[in-house]
Amino acid sequence: MKIIKELIPYLIIILVVVVIRTFIVTPIVVQGESMVPTLKGNEIMILKKYDTSYNRFDIVVVGKSVEGDDNLIKRVIGLPGETIKYQYGNLYINDEVIEDKYAFGDTGSFAEIKLGKDEYFVMGDNREISLDSRILGIIKKDEIEGTVGIILYPFNRFGKVN
Repeated sequence: MKIIKELIPYLIIILVVVVIRTFIVTPIVVQGESMVPTLKGNEIMILKKYDTSYNRFDIVVVGKSVEGDDNLIKRVIGLPGETIKYQYGNLYINDEVIEDKYAFGDTGSFAEIKLGKDEYFVMGDNREISLDSRILGIIKKDEIEGTVGIILYPFNRFGKVN
């Protein structure tokens, strides 16, 4: 009985850590160069799982597993109900030109895509090499695991993502 009483605080700590990592926040490692120059490979960030409202240009983690990648870190470009296209180097949302200040490299043109309810269009910042909605297709809201915005490591980049 004494051993069980001594183990209870440790079991509570383990339970709290599991709940926090499962439902609130967890560390995530940036894989590859698709978000350069904003993010670089091997940076460690905090994934906010509780954040379920996504705005244009938010950086999100998509749980869509492709070619061995567990998660994809991308930027939200198109929101539910919108029409999106890229033409002659310009981003069009609902036929209106939107400044795409995060695009790095040539995005290339693509035909108009109409997003449905709970559908998002995501792209990496490094457009020439990014595996994103141009290839994977539309991302459903339930495929998005949350947002990222804080770099933990390397320490010289510690803080909020610019």
